[in-house]
Amino acid sequence: MTHDVAILGASGYTGAELVRIIATHPGLRIRALSADRKAGQEMAAVFPHLRHLPLPRLTTVEEVDFAALDLVFCALPHGLSQALVRDLPRDLNVVDLGADFRLRDPADYEKWYGQPHAAPALQPEAVYGLTEFYRDAIRGARLVAGTGCNAATVQYALRPLIAAGVIDLDDIICDLKNGISGAGRALKENMLFAERSEDVAGYSQGGRHRHLGEFDQEFSALAGRPVQILFTPHLVPVNRGILASCHLRGDPQAIHATLAAAYAQEPFIHVLPFGEAPAMAHVQGSNFCHIGVIGDRVKGRAMVVSTLDNLNKGSSGQAVQNANLMLGLPETEGLMLAPVFP
Repeated sequence: MTHDVAILGASGYTGAELVRIIATHPGLRIRALSADRKAGQEMAAVFPHLRHLPLPRLTTVEEVDFAALDLVFCALPHGLSQALVRDLPRDLNVVDLGADFRLRDPADYEKWYGQPHAAPALQPEAVYGLTEFYRDAIRGARLVAGTGCNAATVQYALRPLIAAGVIDLDDIICDLKNGISGAGRALKENMLFAERSEDVAGYSQGGRHRHLGEFDQEFSALAGRPVQILFTPHLVPVNRGILASCHLRGDPQAIHATLAAAYAQEPFIHVLPFGEAPAMAHVQGSNFCHIGVIGDRVKGRAMVVSTLDNLNKGSSGQAVQNANLMLGLPETEGLMLAPVFP
């Protein structure tokens, strides 16, 4: 059976990545693409790399026939999905790639995103979209809230360790490197080539990064007590990819064994042999996440390194993985493409 879907916000990077994935997906068919500022244009004019695909013309959201759809992907800027999803038909499945439904408490959303939640009544039914840890709830969900890409990278490294109690919860330091596409496609002066090339720079430092709201929510729920990690993200001059280095207090071999056991049956999460470090280039363009564990020269300390493609496993690939579950399709369908290398 083929399911009809729409992509709202198709002119952004995550929208284009959704199109690329769904183009060869046997169970999904794109019926509508919206991009308000580029409405009326062909997708090929916005993303020439997709010109070989027979895609519908871009429209406004108002022109989309939602009654003809089985599922909608919302790849919209933060803050735009709430009111829109609130007014969609109640029998329509929704996967939101933005931040609008990630935080369970609307007060937390207002704290981290600086504005009141526009659809707080919907928040209780939204399922957090970290597939490997919420798949049973996702199968029965109508609304799934995709994770932040940075948040997913770090959670894959830490969730099994927090749940198993093999690390010191008060000594977690995460240093993260993020590709430029994580900042979106909108024109920004500080994202110009001359500004970012040959440079590495931190951003949202000192506990101000919005994904800390997700870490606080998820890690504290796992531990049964407040957990606050130290988190420093950096922009690096690569197009796509995230690499998180998490510095921990705990036995390195026990940490590796815990992660290897937790992900042994997961098709997209690969734990490398002990002492081997992953690289961004080895997951580029794929829905895979690679995790490595390295022992420190200081006894009782370890580094866990996690890497994924921010546009795929960190966003659009994760969204399709969740959509597969919601629609009763095999979870891996359309997502087993090998990474692009070099």
